[in-house]
Amino acid sequence: MLTPELIHLLFQYNQWADRRMLDACATLTNEQFTRDLGSSFRSVRDTLAHLYGAEWVWDERISGRAPSGLPPGSTFPDLAAVRAKLEEMDRYYLEYVAKLTPADLERVIHYKSLTGQEFANPIWQILHQLSNHATYHRGQVVTMLRQMGAKAVSTDLIAFYREQAAAAKA
Repeated sequence: MLTPELIHLLFQYNQWADRRMLDACATLTNEQFTRDLGSSFRSVRDTLAHLYGAEWVWDERISGRAPSGLPPGSTFPDLAAVRAKLEEMDRYYLEYVAKLTPADLERVIHYKSLTGQEFANPIWQILHQLSNHATYHRGQVVTMLRQMGAKAVSTDLIAFYREQAAAAKA
């Protein structure tokens, strides 16, 4: 099981990795940003929109609401629009997890998937899923950046740990 401290560290990493990825995407033209690359989400924009949407959906579920779908990529006309929403979610989750106790992490959330299936998971599993999910899709973005000849950036967890250790020594 994850502790509140480890969950907080994972969301600090998530914010760090999102910022690095978004900065790498800033070199793209809007045409490149929205180009269909045949990935599981067509474009960099659509992948980032999915990343934001998943974090939003889980927040809705944790809050007891039942979202009916994810916001479409077309909601975000450019990188600035999706960046603002991802950064908002990063700040939200950092504040949210900072307040959690071990008992909070064990609280079970009952929810329906977007296809209507019923599930129940403790909050610690949901938060762990969010971190893992984001890592997966950031990897897809890195691949898309490389396909377009843009410079990719490492968002590996170990790179975050190394940076944190270096900052602590400074």
